[in-house]
Amino acid sequence: MQSPSSAPKGLSPLPALIFSSRWLQLPLYLGLIVAQGVYVLLFLKELWHLITHATSFGELEIMLIVLGLIDVVMISNLLVMVIVGGYETFVSRLRLEGHPDSPEWLSHVNASVLKVKLAMAIIGISSIHLLRTFIEAGSVGAANSRFTEEGVMWQTIIHVVFILSAVGIAYVDKLSSQAMAQHGRAGHH
Repeated sequence: MQSPSSAPKGLSPLPALIFSSRWLQLPLYLGLIVAQGVYVLLFLKELWHLITHATSFGELEIMLIVLGLIDVVMISNLLVMVIVGGYETFVSRLRLEGHPDSPEWLSHVNASVLKVKLAMAIIGISSIHLLRTFIEAGSVGAANSRFTEEGVMWQTIIHVVFILSAVGIAYVDKLSSQAMAQHGRAGHH
């Protein structure tokens, strides 16, 4: 792996500086690793809360806490995709070829694949939030309700926009892949 100050031989100073600037992203990825640690603490806190109150909570409360745990795991998965995939795509190779724990998706990751995977992860996270909202929606209008009808409606609309955005990203990616494949075939003739 090249050090942050090194650049490919033969580059003039300006291109070398521009190419080396990708290392400015390193503190961002390290910060996301710290955020991942915070999510681990949050998960453990919520899991402890569930365990210590398992006999006093009703089914609905247990279901909501479990959905919260799933939400934390899905956000953590999103963080891993951004940290590993983003670093590999935009900063430097991790050189994990042949490592037994190398994620399957990392072997074919690029900016386009990463966008689609992130969009799908965001839809999954949004789905969990929406499911929690729908479970609690029975109390809409009650004095102790955390949700309003308008809030539920907006959350549903935002979720649909996430889905449409992901479909749009996947469609544009498919069109780009087809265009590149056709361009590649045309270049060989």
